[in-house]
Amino acid sequence: MRQTPGFDIKLFLGSAGDARAILHCRKNKVLFSQGDQANAIFYVQKGRVKLTVLSKHGKEAVIGILATGDFFGEGCLAGQPVRMSTATALAECSILRLEKAGIVRLLHEEPAFADLFLKYLLTRNVRFEEDLVDQLFNSSEKRLARVLLLLANFGKEANPEPVVSKISQETLAAMIGTTRSRVSFFMNRFRKLGFIEYNGELKVHNSLLTIVLHD
Repeated sequence: MRQTPGFDIKLFLGSAGDARAILHCRKNKVLFSQGDQANAIFYVQKGRVKLTVLSKHGKEAVIGILATGDFFGEGCLAGQPVRMSTATALAECSILRLEKAGIVRLLHEEPAFADLFLKYLLTRNVRFEEDLVDQLFNSSEKRLARVLLLLANFGKEANPEPVVSKISQETLAAMIGTTRSRVSFFMNRFRKLGFIEYNGELKVHNSLLTIVLHD
């Protein structure tokens, strides 16, 4: 397998170049819509992106919140002709857009990038399985606690960080399959118990794990 001498993954994902461009997006910017042609994948350099799907009856569901280091739109690599979801910036974002042909070539020529991309896809697949189990067996309170911990990067190699304050209670409700009023009730309870705090931004403490682990 041919490999470019001195290929730097961080440099590649952090800069524009052949078949790739950096998009600077404002909050609520739609990166692609459900039904659009699928001809590129995206990488979050900075910020958060929301993925949603819309049913034939007009009901919207949030299927994912992506953060720095996440890829999305990779369905085109598996032959997906159109987008199955809508991607929207939750805040100001820097997004790397990678043309499909360029990524296919890169996966064949750069083993280091192929390993990174495969690891990401496998890790996300595990996350999807955990999300399904969470929806099937856990209460909405536990589901909310788990989502907040994930958004704060607990369990990842990176250090935990405050949850972006711009994620609305409506979005959280859509993510866990409940109502906004229930989310508000649980958020107030978490705050009273000292698991989270509001001070211009939402901060999550690792003590919130007690909700997830409690039977």
